[in-house]
Formats: sequence, C-alpha cells, structure tokens
Amino acid sequence: MSLSVKPVEITKVSAEGSKVTPDLMAVEEPLEIRIGYGALGERQQKSLSVTMRTPGHDYELAIGFLFTEGIIDTFDQVESIKYCEDVGRQEERENVVRVELKPEVKLDLEKLQRNFYTSSSCGVCGKSSIEAVHVTCTPIQDNIKVDKEVIHGLPKTLREAQQIFEHTGGLHAVGLFDLNGKLLLTREDVGRHNAMDKIVGACLFKKEIPLSETILMVSGRASFELAQKALRAGAPIMAAVGAPSSLAVTLAKDLGMTLMGFVRGASFNVYCGSQRIDA
Repeated sequence: MSLSVKPVEITKVSAEGSKVTPDLMAVEEPLEIRIGYGALGERQQKSLSVTMRTPGHDYELAIGFLFTEGIIDTFDQVESIKYCEDVGRQEERENVVRVELKPEVKLDLEKLQRNFYTSSSCGVCGKSSIEAVHVTCTPIQDNIKVDKEVIHGLPKTLREAQQIFEHTGGLHAVGLFDLNGKLLLTREDVGRHNAMDKIVGACLFKKEIPLSETILMVSGRASFELAQKALRAGAPIMAAVGAPSSLAVTLAKDLGMTLMGFVRGASFNVYCGSQRIDA
C-alpha cells in the first residue's frame, strides 16, 4: 500500500443507522529539511524547515522548497540529496532529508534564521513579515495565448488524476499543463504549498525550469505563497478552483503573470493578465 494512505476502521453514521466499515486516510507526517553547506573541510549542517507533508516525492519537495524560497537558483548547485542516517529509527530517518550544497554556494544565514517554519495549514503566515517572504522572481514577458476552452477543461483533468484524493478526500493537488491542456505532471499533498514544491522539484530534477509555456492548476485557493512559487518557477499562467488572495493578485499583476480563480464548470475569473486568454 502507498505510504500516502493509511487504512483505518470508522463508524459510518447515516439515516439508516451506523456500521463499522474500513476506510483510507491521507497520511500526514513531518519532514525536516536540512542543508549541508560551506567550503571543503569546513562543512556545516543546518536544519532549515519542518513541514507537515504527505510522504512521497520527498526529494522533489526538498529541492523544490529550496528553489522556490530562493536558497538555490539551479539544480546544479546541489551536490547530493538523501535521507539522514544518523537520526535514530528507520521511520524517523525517512522524515529527515539532507541536501548537500556545492561548496561555492553562498547562503544568507540571517535570512535563513528569520524566515523558515512552515506547516501544511499555515505556510506563509510562519514568516516574520511581508518583506521577509518576498523571493526574487523574474518578471514574465511573452506573447502566448490560451483558448478559454482549455481553461474550462483543467479542473476535470486534474480531478481525474488525483488518485490519492479519490480514496481519501483529504489532499490538495497541483497540475502542470501545456498550453493545449495536456496534463504533464501532477502532485498531491496535505499542504498545498508542498504539492507546488513537489511539482517544481520534479521539474528541477529534469532541468525543465523555467516553466515557460505552461499552466499551473491548483485544486484550492490561490494564495500569495503559491503565486510566488509559481512565479519563481517561471510559470506564466496560474489557475485555481478557489479564490485568489489580494496579495496573490498584486504579486501576479506586478510580475506579469496571468492569475485565474473560480475555474469551475463553464466559467472562471481572470484577475490579471487577461491578454493571454483567448475568450
């Protein structure tokens, strides 16, 4: 059975009464991300973040997090990535990932100390201030166009690809699509920001960043943090089943991204970047 789900027995109550029945739950466990850095002979280790996540694609999550938070700029800055072997029991080891950065990578340790604690429910509110959470993103400038029918089809395609959600009903999802609406990649997680980092990390491993000429579709709302991670990865278009936040819209507008919300059925709202949507 997948590490992402756990079998349980529940008491199901309905108009006809109650009965004990088997069910599946989405697994939520902590993942600690550590980094190794410094010149040869002077290597240091730092615990950077603890995030509550759904196990699976942990290396993608760690690498994606480092990239979207501005710790690394390319996958070539990574020397190695592995589960830690010095933290006790096997199950604990599988919840701690260490990313070794190449000796020449320079870190802003004050920024690291100030910025990082995340959780699946919290995300951006764990940062100390709005100024602290901003990560350098390149403004998006292109002439791409996407037919509105492509946007209409995104939620159904993403929903059909959510295998774990189908069994548990308890996960967020992010899908990466091409401009014709073909699903290229999907990831699920109890944390919406984790699902985004897993997508970005997978693309970093394949050296497919920036995500030009793609669409990122999120299963819930469009928060500032998700918009920033999408922009950091160079995605020109982001769509959400739910509503965007005001800060997400401001960021997307400032950096030239097309941001859509309430993408459901035969309608959606374009909050900025409408020039890319052929309606």
